[in-house]
Amino acid sequence: MRYGSRHVDNRKGRFASPPLMARVRVRTSDELRDSRRRRSHSCWDHLIFAPLWAQHGANLGTLLRTCDAIGACMAVPPHDWVAEALRRGNTVPGRSCIHRAGNPHRWLAREREHGAHIVGVELAEGATRLADVRAARQRTVIVLGHERSGIPDDVLDLLDEVVEIPMIGRGASLNVAVAGSLVGYKLAGLA
Repeated sequence: MRYGSRHVDNRKGRFASPPLMARVRVRTSDELRDSRRRRSHSCWDHLIFAPLWAQHGANLGTLLRTCDAIGACMAVPPHDWVAEALRRGNTVPGRSCIHRAGNPHRWLAREREHGAHIVGVELAEGATRLADVRAARQRTVIVLGHERSGIPDDVLDLLDEVVEIPMIGRGASLNVAVAGSLVGYKLAGLA
């Protein structure tokens, strides 16, 4: 039986040393490079991050790195600062899969009309807990709201599902890139 960081031997009622773990070997950068794709992925038409109301450009760069890691694309809003934020924040070599969303409301409505499953990441009543999210089986758009105000109320009706990330700390919410990455890994079936 496990108790804290020590094991309890039920027969004697005493603490025993934990069992030894197999040795962990960290892979070298050459091994990692050899196991990865040689080129950027094209649009796989499966997962699309949509930080359509993002406030901070640094979050776009972080999300691009997650897109590369899980094979997703990103839809971006038509703001003047977005191109520079993507250029500066993209630390992944090669091109990234970027969709230009234009008007966010119309873009989401069009995605839904074409059969995409629209998932919002928001603190909301009746939301799916992150632990219960299943891997996406169809084209899925992950909608991320503004860092302070979240997803606009008039967009909530366009969502097919809302995912909530449970928190036990004092903060009101997670950084938008962190929240998006957590949900993205679940929807990609990698977590």
